[in-house]
Amino acid sequence: MFPELFAQLPFTPLDWLPILFGVGAAYIVFGIAGFGTALVAGPVLINFLPLSQIIPLLVLLDFVAAFGNWLPARKAVARPELLRLLPCMAVGCSLGVVFLLNLKADLLLLLMGVFISAYALYSLAVKVRPTQLAAAWSVPMGTVGGLFGAMFGSGGFLYAIYLNARLLSSEQARATQSALISCSTVVRLSLFLMAGVYADPPLLLLAVCLLPMMATGVWLGRRLTLNMSRDTFVRLVTWLVLASGIALIARYLSEVNWQF
Repeated sequence: MFPELFAQLPFTPLDWLPILFGVGAAYIVFGIAGFGTALVAGPVLINFLPLSQIIPLLVLLDFVAAFGNWLPARKAVARPELLRLLPCMAVGCSLGVVFLLNLKADLLLLLMGVFISAYALYSLAVKVRPTQLAAAWSVPMGTVGGLFGAMFGSGGFLYAIYLNARLLSSEQARATQSALISCSTVVRLSLFLMAGVYADPPLLLLAVCLLPMMATGVWLGRRLTLNMSRDTFVRLVTWLVLASGIALIARYLSEVNWQF
C-alpha cells in the first residue's frame, strides 16, 4: 500500500530517507516533551516543502500524536491550568494563522530563537528558582504559545515552561500539555480548513504516509520517559528548549543566506 502512495508524491527514494528520519526523530522528541516537532522536522522538511505547507502538515500529525498522549493520561490533566491557558491560546492561534498566510516573519523567527535560547541557558545555569510562576503568566504564555504554534509549529515550549513552573507532578504537566496541544491543533486545523489549505490532496496524502513514523516516534519517546523523575524531566525539557532556540536561529540564518 505505502509504496503505491509514495509513488504519487513528488519525492525520489533518496528524498524519503531524510523526510522519514526527520519526522521519526521529531515525534520521539514529542513523545518525551510534548512539543518540538516543527523545530526538529522543520529544518529537514524545508528542503522539500514551503513553510506554509510544513506547518499544516505537522498540525495534522500533531493532532493524532497529542490525542494519543492525552487519552491514557486524561485523568492527570490539571483542569484549572488548562482553562486558564485555552482562551489565550485560541487568540494567539487565530493571529498566528493570519500572520503565517499573509506575512514574512523572518525577524520574529530570529527573536523567538534568541528568547528561547536565553531562557534555556538561564534555567540551566540558575539552580535556585521560584517555586511557582504566578497564574497571570498564563495570559502571555498562552497567547504567544498559540501565536508561535500557528506560525512556526513551535509554541509548545512556552506551555512546557509555564506548566513545569506551576505543577509539581511531571505526569500532570505532560497530560495537561498534551490536552493543550490537542486543543491547539483543533483550533489550527479549523482555521487552516477555512483558509482552504487542506484542499491540496498531495498534502493530505503525505500526512497519511507519515503516520507510521509519527506513531513509532511517539511510542519510543514515551518509553524513554516512563521512569524519569520530575527534576530529570524538567532538565531534559530545558535542553530541548535550548536546542529548539538554536534550531530557530539556524533556520533564520539559513533563510537569510539563501536570499543573498
